[in-house]
Amino acid sequence: MLIKFKINYRTQIGQILKITGSIPQLGSNVIENAAEMFPVDGFKGDWDCIIDIPENAKMKNFSYKYFLEDINSKNRYFEWGENRIIDISEIISKKIEINDFWISSTEPDNVFYSSAFKNVLFTRKIQKNKKTIATKEKNTNLVFNLTDLRIRHDHSYALVGNIKELGNWDLTKCLLLEANNYPTWSLSLDIKKFTSPIIYRYCIVNTKTKEIVAQEYQDRIINFDETDNKNLALIANDLKFKHSAGNWKGAGVAIPVFSIRTKNSHGVGEFLDIKLLVDWAVKTGMKLIQILPINDTVATHTWVDSYPYAAISVFALHPIYLNLNAIGKLSSKITQQIIDEQRKMMNEKDRVDYEAVMKIKSRFYKLIYDEQKDEFLKNTDFLKFYKENKYWLDPYACFSYLRDLFGTPDFTKWGKYSKPTKKIITELTDSNASHYDDIAVHYFIQYHLHIQLLEASEYARSKGIVLKGDIPIGIFRHSVDAWIEPHLYNMDAQAGAPPDDFADIGQNWKFPTYNWAEMAKDNYQWWQNRLKKMSCYFDAYRIDHILGFFRIWEIPQNQVQGIMGYFNPSIPIYQNEFYERGLNFDFFRFCSPFIRDYMLYDIFGDLTDFVKGSILVEYEPGKFYIKEDFDSQSKIEQYLAISESDTPQERLRKERIQNGMFRLLSEVLFLKYPHSDQETYIPRHSLNKTYSFAALTDYEKNQVMQLYIDYYFRRNEEFWKKQAMIKLPAIKNATDMLVCGEDLGMVPKVVPQVMNELGILSLEIQRMPKKTDVEFMHPNDYPYMSVATPSSHDTSTIRGWWEEDTSRSQRFYSHILGKWENSPFFCEPWIVKEIINQHIYSPSMWVVFPIQDLLGMDDKLRYTYAKEERINNPANPRHYWRYRLHLNIEDLLKQDEFNEMLKDMFEKSGRVEDY
Repeated sequence: MLIKFKINYRTQIGQILKITGSIPQLGSNVIENAAEMFPVDGFKGDWDCIIDIPENAKMKNFSYKYFLEDINSKNRYFEWGENRIIDISEIISKKIEINDFWISSTEPDNVFYSSAFKNVLFTRKIQKNKKTIATKEKNTNLVFNLTDLRIRHDHSYALVGNIKELGNWDLTKCLLLEANNYPTWSLSLDIKKFTSPIIYRYCIVNTKTKEIVAQEYQDRIINFDETDNKNLALIANDLKFKHSAGNWKGAGVAIPVFSIRTKNSHGVGEFLDIKLLVDWAVKTGMKLIQILPINDTVATHTWVDSYPYAAISVFALHPIYLNLNAIGKLSSKITQQIIDEQRKMMNEKDRVDYEAVMKIKSRFYKLIYDEQKDEFLKNTDFLKFYKENKYWLDPYACFSYLRDLFGTPDFTKWGKYSKPTKKIITELTDSNASHYDDIAVHYFIQYHLHIQLLEASEYARSKGIVLKGDIPIGIFRHSVDAWIEPHLYNMDAQAGAPPDDFADIGQNWKFPTYNWAEMAKDNYQWWQNRLKKMSCYFDAYRIDHILGFFRIWEIPQNQVQGIMGYFNPSIPIYQNEFYERGLNFDFFRFCSPFIRDYMLYDIFGDLTDFVKGSILVEYEPGKFYIKEDFDSQSKIEQYLAISESDTPQERLRKERIQNGMFRLLSEVLFLKYPHSDQETYIPRHSLNKTYSFAALTDYEKNQVMQLYIDYYFRRNEEFWKKQAMIKLPAIKNATDMLVCGEDLGMVPKVVPQVMNELGILSLEIQRMPKKTDVEFMHPNDYPYMSVATPSSHDTSTIRGWWEEDTSRSQRFYSHILGKWENSPFFCEPWIVKEIINQHIYSPSMWVVFPIQDLLGMDDKLRYTYAKEERINNPANPRHYWRYRLHLNIEDLLKQDEFNEMLKDMFEKSGRVEDY
């Protein structure tokens, strides 16, 4: 049997197409042995390849994939998606021609093959038909395969064409395709006589009314050699129906789980409360619910643990999200009654009282576990859960036990348990040990969290609602992950972000950075396991700070503020580059804090004399350096640590000195780069705002700024692209979830290229434009492959932002809303609605609105105090994450007028499209 592969692809000079596959003729999946394709018509871009399969091979199917190879560099670029599978069991022809199309990685419709669309939005029940066995009397020799998911459940694809078997263009005789291998639709025919060319179109048929509801706007053509078609079989593999309907678009709502309020809440939102939110999403025409990270953050047993991006485990779920009644009732009626009364009391609070909620829930977990443990530990469902999750569950339970035993999550203070071994984990999890209940209670909690979140997740899927999770870029320094596998992280460094609109001194998240070289050794298995676990509950996720996969902002362990960081990895500046620009490199002048007498009063005011006498040394008149005991921000932080006995005045004094010293210590132009064997340097971010820069000559300023611009915006671009293309594909391909990236801040030019190539949706926030020449973005200018939102958990709401700065809101009012009269001081409901409408009609695939912004459109439903609706302030590292929705979801479901208005807005914009 001869098989000819035909494909159209316009290559560049020095490139060839190849095909690899599961059979020996295609290299048996060994890339180096792939079959080469040959150009048929270089101008048109037609390529083919012929292989010969022996008749005795008895082959029913095989897989294959096309790729592009650069002749010189040997770089390979594979087409998008999983390997193609061809079924030849119904074909007895001696010659097969397969007509394919290259599947581009940048094709927007690729996202439809993510689980968000395939398993939720475009899900379809398929009734498979029995296969037809080829015989001499009945031989399949014309096969059409259309791969497409975007079709309603009561519709089917059909085919009409220019030959008798395809109805001779008579739409009433079109042939229905079968979705036996959904999302591939197929039609197999036995053609007695071939005539070239075969011209055809796909149609969409309503399976109930048999009405043709749509047909393609362009013909498809199969050309073949008519001189030898007796033993010929043709296979046409087509991609997507050629819609005239335009791009698919949807809408969603964003709210942290802890912020959900229901009548049965325990002072905090719980996993089962998501089901009511799903009902509201269905009622209003929304298709997606986005939440914040939900992993366990219990480190100190205080409100500080409310920070959802500092998880002690990337696998364990947070105990705060359990619904107690779903676990059971305590045998003690008095104790249960007290807990029930506590629930009602906490549920009346405006904000989450993190410590109070955790205290009562933790007590309940211990009591209910003691009552249920004998039956629970034998439960077959639990045993299955334990077996599947043992790899992370055992270390997590041990960590939680030791954290409470030692009174700290800092495992470096745990003595012999500081460095865990398999033996230690085995000993700690021994079911015969006297402390076993203190271990197993964590199994109990995690199991119930799993089944409750899974219940909410499966409910969302059944209702056609995508649940979107959030992947933090970092791990908590004192976490299970760092304890078990410290070699995967740079524990002597801290991750953060450079100065931006959120924080002018940068951000220090205090997470260790990743040791990517170590992670690459097992193809990023830690990341793959993390995402596979997440995919049990979610069909989409947001990568927090996706820029970290290109390069991370790294801060030395002895510094506190993000402004003292640098990008890692990066190509630093070498000493000779200073001399090439006519700069006399002086380490002390460029890399040590620049401190002059005239600066000090501006910074310290009446505390100047104290600072001079206690912390600084005057080495020349009016010039100072910092004493060794205070020559880093961490030393200053320790020296000026606030104690409980400090008076308010003393606290304020310490804060003023600390902030001033942090400013002095950051008065440098260049930082020494620690990841190089040579003397290399990094320009300090925003160096042009320093006293040190102001003291340079005009020539020196110009040359220093040239080095600055080169480092941050030029020399690293391709290097960072290469870094991302090593990591992101392996991580993205771990699951089939829809991936969205938070790409805000200082974004390299290559980031949109990489995200587009990998099919990762960008994030667009109107008040955080990616264009440097505008103050606000207009949603009309957003790319299709994006998620648009007016606000996020890290920003104020629309109303809060509007009322923060009247001059700024006036500019927005004029330039974005097109109104030139004086802007209202308060953000009235009609203003919020107009901003939301702009987003709804944007080209973005998804628009996702914080629930506060949606409610802001209604003067009866909006919260009174706009400033109190903000979830997080990134400039405050000790922010208390405690926002709660002021309305019960049950009551929101009854707001028919508002809900109908919302659905009407989404329907009119084409964002409600049921499948």
